[in-house]
Amino acid sequence: MKTPAPPSRSLSELRELTPARVGLGRAGASMPTDALLAFTLDHARARDAVHAPFDGARLIAELTGLGLQSVQVSSQARNRRDYLRRPDLGRMLDPASQRMLASQRGSANQLAIVIGDGLSPSAVNAHAIELVRNLGPRLTGAGTSIGRTVIASGARVALGDEIGAVLGACMVVMLIGERPGLSAPDSLGAYLTFAPRIGLTDAERNCVSNIHGAGLSYDEAAFKIAWLVREGLARQTTGVALKDESGAGSAHRLAPDLAECDKSAT
Repeated sequence: MKTPAPPSRSLSELRELTPARVGLGRAGASMPTDALLAFTLDHARARDAVHAPFDGARLIAELTGLGLQSVQVSSQARNRRDYLRRPDLGRMLDPASQRMLASQRGSANQLAIVIGDGLSPSAVNAHAIELVRNLGPRLTGAGTSIGRTVIASGARVALGDEIGAVLGACMVVMLIGERPGLSAPDSLGAYLTFAPRIGLTDAERNCVSNIHGAGLSYDEAAFKIAWLVREGLARQTTGVALKDESGAGSAHRLAPDLAECDKSAT
């Protein structure tokens, strides 16, 4: 007996399921004018997101309103041109920022949150505060304290490793603007690293990505990040050794003793 063929879908139905450009059609040998104009607009929005100004002062003011005292630091990328041409400069603190953070190193710094501009300052300006607003109660409810909050300009993901190491943090959560796409120029990502230090690879961190209006909601993202923070501290690891099982109903774990955690982070 033959298995009946699945019902065919029209191109209009497929387009409702994805923001990808499906079945655009053509006008002669070219794309239709509407499709070409839409592509050009999305491309312009992506370029604008990369070069948007990073509103660090507003972020600090709003974090203060949430009860979080923040400091602002810079990478070694002197301007946006250097940042785009020299990714390595965005992974290292400038000397003044390094000295300032070293003076604030605490003896019981369980978690540091770093908010960096990344490749889409627009994403950070739009979503970082609301994500932190949703994340804070979930962290404190699980017994996790936020030791430091840092605003970083000219930042790549790995800059969070140096910031966390200088502060002596057990774990760092880096909120950063992701590379803009033609369907999502304002996507925010969160990268979590246990015992941060210079030289770590992406295999040693977890990522919660695609946080924006048409992607992962603030509440969903905060739930996943808080789960990963709690489990990462309990198991003293992140990356490939820590799988996201936040939807599997795993048993609640208590955070490790701070003294033990601090020792692991140094």
